[in-house]
Amino acid sequence: MHRPRSIRLLPQHEIDSCASCTARGYSVCNAIEDKDLGRLAAVAISREVAKGETFIQEGDTASDFFNVTSGTVKLYKLLPDGRQQVTGFASAGHFLGLAVSQTYAFSAEAIETTQLCRFSRPKLRELVHDFPALEQRLLETACNELVAAQEQMLLLGRKTARERVASFLVSRAEAQLPCAIPSDRIPLPMTRGEIADYLGLTIETVSRTMSRFKAENRIAIPSNAEVVLLDRPWLEGMATGLL
Repeated sequence: MHRPRSIRLLPQHEIDSCASCTARGYSVCNAIEDKDLGRLAAVAISREVAKGETFIQEGDTASDFFNVTSGTVKLYKLLPDGRQQVTGFASAGHFLGLAVSQTYAFSAEAIETTQLCRFSRPKLRELVHDFPALEQRLLETACNELVAAQEQMLLLGRKTARERVASFLVSRAEAQLPCAIPSDRIPLPMTRGEIADYLGLTIETVSRTMSRFKAENRIAIPSNAEVVLLDRPWLEGMATGLL
């Protein structure tokens, strides 16, 4: 059985930051046991990304991987004419950069102040070598990304505008922190334009559909950055095409 590589001694506060990280329990990092957090902290570089900052650029060399620990990130691809197709939104617990070879297949931009842990490709390879359980978690993450891509194809290819908006709202509710108290109050840090790009709709259609849901008492809209699900079972039925 191989032994973990020797590492430099870290200040206790750096190890404690991994132990107290709110995203650790449901991210790939939970594959590392508490006694080995020093090993994890030694290779993870924490950084804060300002709103509007792009930290992954499509086509650049994929030298690093990123674990989102707080905040929200927009994932997108640019078309040749400059138009943007939003392919997803990542929040705390998402691990970005796995589904690439030598270059990034997408761009990533923080849509609110976001905290990240960055892992270089060689350092992540060392972690996987030393902790086989981490490899299994990364495989599960890659599989989840494939499922999400299939769901996105279904959403864009077959669902109506009402079904798409309902699907989005339900998915945002499900994306809240697993350890948080269940709530139908959903933060929406993304703009209506970004939601429209993700759903393959116009801004007007998104706004009109959400206004109709509000008029039907399916949702409440306290502000542009928040939605309250008043009739979640109905929205779930609409999202799956059962209504």
